[in-house]
Amino acid sequence: MTLSLAAEEVAGFFAHMLDHEYTTKEVFRNNFFTDWRKEMTLKERMIITDLEKCNFNEMFEFYKNKMEAKRNMSKEEKQKIKEANQKIVEAFGFCLMDQHQERIGNFKIEPPGLFRGRGDHPKQGKLKKRIQPEDVIINCSRDSKIPEPPLGHKWKEVKPDNTVTWLASWTENVQGSCKYIMLNANSKLKGEKDWEKYEVARNLKSHIDAIREKYKQDWKSKQMVARQRAVALYFIDKLALRAGTEKEEGETADTVGCCSLRVEHIKLYPELDGQQHVVEFDFLGKDSIRYYNKVPVKKSVFKNLKLFMENKQNDDDLFDRLNTSLLNKHLNSLMPGLTAKVFRTFNASVTLQQQLKELTDSSANMPEKILSYNRANRAVAVLCNHQRAPPKTFEQSMANLQSKIESRMEQLALAKKELKLAKKEAKKSKDDKLQTVLEKKKKLVQRCEEQLMKLEVQATDREENKQIALGTSKLNYLDPRISVAWCNNMGVPLDKIYNKSQREKFAWAIDMTELDFEF
Repeated sequence: MTLSLAAEEVAGFFAHMLDHEYTTKEVFRNNFFTDWRKEMTLKERMIITDLEKCNFNEMFEFYKNKMEAKRNMSKEEKQKIKEANQKIVEAFGFCLMDQHQERIGNFKIEPPGLFRGRGDHPKQGKLKKRIQPEDVIINCSRDSKIPEPPLGHKWKEVKPDNTVTWLASWTENVQGSCKYIMLNANSKLKGEKDWEKYEVARNLKSHIDAIREKYKQDWKSKQMVARQRAVALYFIDKLALRAGTEKEEGETADTVGCCSLRVEHIKLYPELDGQQHVVEFDFLGKDSIRYYNKVPVKKSVFKNLKLFMENKQNDDDLFDRLNTSLLNKHLNSLMPGLTAKVFRTFNASVTLQQQLKELTDSSANMPEKILSYNRANRAVAVLCNHQRAPPKTFEQSMANLQSKIESRMEQLALAKKELKLAKKEAKKSKDDKLQTVLEKKKKLVQRCEEQLMKLEVQATDREENKQIALGTSKLNYLDPRISVAWCNNMGVPLDKIYNKSQREKFAWAIDMTELDFEF
């Protein structure tokens, strides 16, 4: 069946993803089908009434072949594309800020497609529409050269606003959230903001004991609002929970944070698995990622939670006298610049530093040191509930790695056999040539052992990281100076921890960190 252009384009988005588990999910399929039908002509809608009867295999094959052709391009063809992309960067990738040329982060607007979301997002599968110039607000100074909109179009608005850091913004249609074009991560502005963020978290270290003492006292306060605030703060501090801001109108995902928890999200157990006063959390956090945890808490916290739940229905707020702005206002009175979010950065960075001290052995070899770093990073990701779905190719890549390990084991067994023979030969005769052969065989065994160990460490690391996303905490919650100091002290090259763009983002930390840096 020949489709109209609009309907064909949206069908292509679905066909492109046919080998992904998303397209098997009922929510994804229903949302896609509803939005696809909106793009169809009346005639198409009359014929296409059931997604189950649609066969996208030919389209899928078309896109698969296209991807294959792209992968199999010659060096020359790839070079041509690289040069064309470089020209685009030169034309659109820079701006002037305070008379300095600064690189722009991502200057391309995301093309249309199907919304994926993370976790079990209720809007997954919906159509992300094409952004037009009429949707875009440009932010630049009055005396600058305003970028030209594409022919026949005009910008939604051009305004000079030096109180924000974005250069262009628009609202996407699925969640109604604002999207921005910003300066590159290694720009002066971004570096300063990063440094300030970690300095505030570092400053919390000298206030944390007094703050903890204060909220413990408030557990017994005569004012209900102070008690609720103190218990919420205890959870934010102990479990690195997000504060949970009020959702924008029209947001349908039932996600919550600490302040917006409902009675149904927790269960209380006076005793569980040999532990006393256990709280069971079960709710959808940011990006619809499930947060599930069983935690023993202080007796006062447990009693307070019981009190907060009295005479309430399941869908009533647990902290009905509290919201994020009230909490942040209180925190700011305890320490200038302090918000609930700072606790996440503080606890994540403190955890990384402690874990690196506990897990790293300075006499270990390079793969072991990197495994220790990843394990420390993983402890933070678990604390912050940074989950991900196992990669599509996980099983295959593990199988490939396993066959490499087996092959290396065979090589090692053979090398050891040859070494044994060489030792026998060298014992019988004092010939210099035989001694040289013996040394070579020893080195070969050593090399095989090192390579085998490297592969085994890699396999352990990959298995442990299967459902944990390390990148989010590494980029947003961990003071990079901890990692830089650790690398310098352990003799680990920085590129083993941070890739090129991450090293650019944290250039300020790389330049200023002393060997004895402590968060």
